[in-house]
Amino acid sequence: MSSKENLHLYLLMGQSNMAGRGKIGALDTLTHPRVFMLDKAENWVPAQDPMHFDKPVAGVGLGLTFGKIMANADNDIKIGLIPTAVGGSSINYWFADSLFHQTNTYPYDDMIRRAKKAMESGTLKGILWHQGESDSNTESSVNEYRQKFEAMLTALKTDLGIESIPIVMGEIGYFFYPKAPYAERLNEIFFEIAASQKCIGLVSSEDLNHKGDETHFDSNSYHALGIRYAAKMQEIQTECTVILNR
Repeated sequence: MSSKENLHLYLLMGQSNMAGRGKIGALDTLTHPRVFMLDKAENWVPAQDPMHFDKPVAGVGLGLTFGKIMANADNDIKIGLIPTAVGGSSINYWFADSLFHQTNTYPYDDMIRRAKKAMESGTLKGILWHQGESDSNTESSVNEYRQKFEAMLTALKTDLGIESIPIVMGEIGYFFYPKAPYAERLNEIFFEIAASQKCIGLVSSEDLNHKGDETHFDSNSYHALGIRYAAKMQEIQTECTVILNR
């Protein structure tokens, strides 16, 4: 595709709101000449929605908008998006050898394998994370979230040979609060995580809407999230550079 230095890779991790559940419109199938995705068979193809393949309901997500903005910011690069999100997966399944029975997959192991495959062609520049709905129902799961998230990142960096990497997290939709008693508290924990490290940024879900199920964003909101993720990624990339431990 191009030299490894000019193919900028981004990992898309989390559960269904990262995978995307929005209705696909005509614009969502339009490709960008410099934005690619690693498909299910681990081949580079022009990126278009649905990017994910975790479940048949996969649709519009935030990744494509993010990728197009990052590509348009630098005409000399290509963007390689690595979809790895799995709908319904709590953070407990984002550790090695953790089988997620709902999809009969190993989210963490699959993510590491796909990332390594992509890194044969390009350079990892950042991670996008949107997850937490499945961890917002009990006080204990929320209280344990930060420790688990940081442990997952430590393992990921070790497995991919990275010391430092920009990471952007997204808030759970405010519309989800009535469905999960600790969702608002989990968003507060996301803020605490991001505030504690210069390499982690948080985007707001303020003023965004659900698609009618009070759980998943609608297509316009996914597009808005993609814009917010790109802006935050560009912001923290000025302070946090990728450092390979090799």
